[in-house]
Amino acid sequence: MLETEDLDAALAFYRDVLGLRELESYDGPGGARVVILEAPTATLELANPAQVAYIDDVEVGRPVAHRYPLTVRVAFEVPEAAAAATRLAAGGAEVVAPAVETPWRSLNARFEAPGGMQITVFEELDPA
Repeated sequence: MLETEDLDAALAFYRDVLGLRELESYDGPGGARVVILEAPTATLELANPAQVAYIDDVEVGRPVAHRYPLTVRVAFEVPEAAAAATRLAAGGAEVVAPAVETPWRSLNARFEAPGGMQITVFEELDPA
């Protein structure tokens, strides 16, 4: 769950720009509202602080990961990272770093998405 002050902007970005399919939405008392989007495949990446710093260095060239009590960043695999990066920037995401080739042979671009979540879009350059 991503709590955001501007649900409409976050919804427009994640659903309309990033292309996540809307599954359900609910309204509650006092203006409460939730929209559930489908992320077709997910993995959970566990990393220690040194790895988080390394990924920031590779993708961005400086520390940018949010550390509230912990770092949370969502990565989405896309067929063409450069095209996705252009689409996300035009759709309201703040570019943190443009697409860069990583040592693990992917093309990664980092964004601050509406709603405050950092996201990476990546393209595997040597698909298995």
